[in-house]
Amino acid sequence: MATDPRQDRDDVVDLLVRYATAIDTRDWTLFRTCFTPDCRTDYGAIGAWTGIDALTDFMERTHAPMGQTLHRITNPVVAVDGDAGSSRSYVQMVVAVARDSTLPFQAYGLYDDELRRTADGWRIASRRFTMVASDDPSVLRF
Repeated sequence: MATDPRQDRDDVVDLLVRYATAIDTRDWTLFRTCFTPDCRTDYGAIGAWTGIDALTDFMERTHAPMGQTLHRITNPVVAVDGDAGSSRSYVQMVVAVARDSTLPFQAYGLYDDELRRTADGWRIASRRFTMVASDDPSVLRF
């Protein structure tokens, strides 16, 4: 199938923004639209999950006690070959660790994603998060 590489790139960038928006708004229905049902995710010391149900359950439980979070995803490098693709992007997370917290925690890292085009658009089939730096790494030990 012939595709427009620019449109594919735009669609993948939209996917990354949708992920950040879903996390920050706690919209777990929207979050589920970012991944394939059989996704494999490895967030390093935070944990690893197989399947969208396990990943969504973890994210929902973990974010419930937190205050506002802000995920900024930048510098996406996208490669597409037919219905498969990959992307690498930078992520900055700002997290109010408790709902009443005025002191945010920040972490910086990389998302390395393997992508799959589905009937509903691009989805993350596999994600690896690599922490590069943080204010306090102990905060991310769930």
